[in-house]
Amino acid sequence: MSAGTDNLNIASNEALLTPNQLKAELPLEGSALDAVQASRQTIYDILDRKDPRLFVVVGPCSIHDTEAALDYARRLKALADKVADTIYIVMRVYFEKPRTSIGWKGLINDPYLDDSFKIEEGLRKGRRLLLDIVNIGLPTSTEALDPISPQYLQDIIAWSAIGARTTESQTHREMSSGLSSAVGFKNGTDGGLTVAVNAMQSVSSPHRFLGINSEGQVSVVTTRGNPYAHVVLRGGSNGPNYDSVHITQCEQALAAGKVSSNIVVDCSHANSNKDPDMQPLVLKDITHQILEGNQSIIGAMLESHINKGNQSIPADLSQLQYGVSVTDACMNWESTEAALLEMADKLRDVLPTRSKPD
Repeated sequence: MSAGTDNLNIASNEALLTPNQLKAELPLEGSALDAVQASRQTIYDILDRKDPRLFVVVGPCSIHDTEAALDYARRLKALADKVADTIYIVMRVYFEKPRTSIGWKGLINDPYLDDSFKIEEGLRKGRRLLLDIVNIGLPTSTEALDPISPQYLQDIIAWSAIGARTTESQTHREMSSGLSSAVGFKNGTDGGLTVAVNAMQSVSSPHRFLGINSEGQVSVVTTRGNPYAHVVLRGGSNGPNYDSVHITQCEQALAAGKVSSNIVVDCSHANSNKDPDMQPLVLKDITHQILEGNQSIIGAMLESHINKGNQSIPADLSQLQYGVSVTDACMNWESTEAALLEMADKLRDVLPTRSKPD
């Protein structure tokens, strides 16, 4: 025992239910299981250029209200059906928020938005929502931020992102090498590509590291490596990086690093200067690049909610505005629908003629 030196800054330790217990309580089975497997394969096929469509990850910056999220999902499903021949829509279902300093950390950490940090209830709410969205008929995506939570939720995820703050992290590269979905690595916050290219090189290889197993035991995790890593351009401190010059520079960096030439453009963050009204313009630009012959752009991301903008979390939660983000500002539903319908209309006859880049 080392009571005099151990855990001096730990106030408490509360045991959680195990991943297996949560999965038994809220199982992925039947048609929902089939849907997740099919959606992952569709994204693999897009990345492998066996499917000529683009995939677009679209949804709220973060989920704080599960009823509003389901309302959004039903709208998105109707839109997904309209554009399905050209765009494969994946709903953005982000539960964990990386914070530059302090702030709300997301639905899993603080599901009641009141600093009560009922994490077990957050995991339950998150898993139930993912199952509900899959049963509506949409594939789901999330940011893999905490290295433990994928054991509880990853079986329902079709596409994962590693954020700009964590792409350089060895822990997240190791974790990503074992994720069951394709994974997109954001460029660094400075806009540089080196950390993302290095991450893609790393994640394709097997790794061994400390983690937990499905019974919640600390274990040595051995991964096979993830063959479906790719870059996500989100701009940086020097400005946007979605224009044709930056895309060409990215293609060159990916080729030099001998990693996947597939590029996803995040239309929000620095690429829109955090102005949600700019996101449709970014989408128009990458649509134009594809029309002009670009072969490397295979997807996009949009931060979108029912209503435009964002809001601070009030002390009186009854004052929360419905369908408005509590993190980054989002474009509203009407703008989202119009932008994606326009993109699909312009690219419908073009995408089947694209060839895979060298």
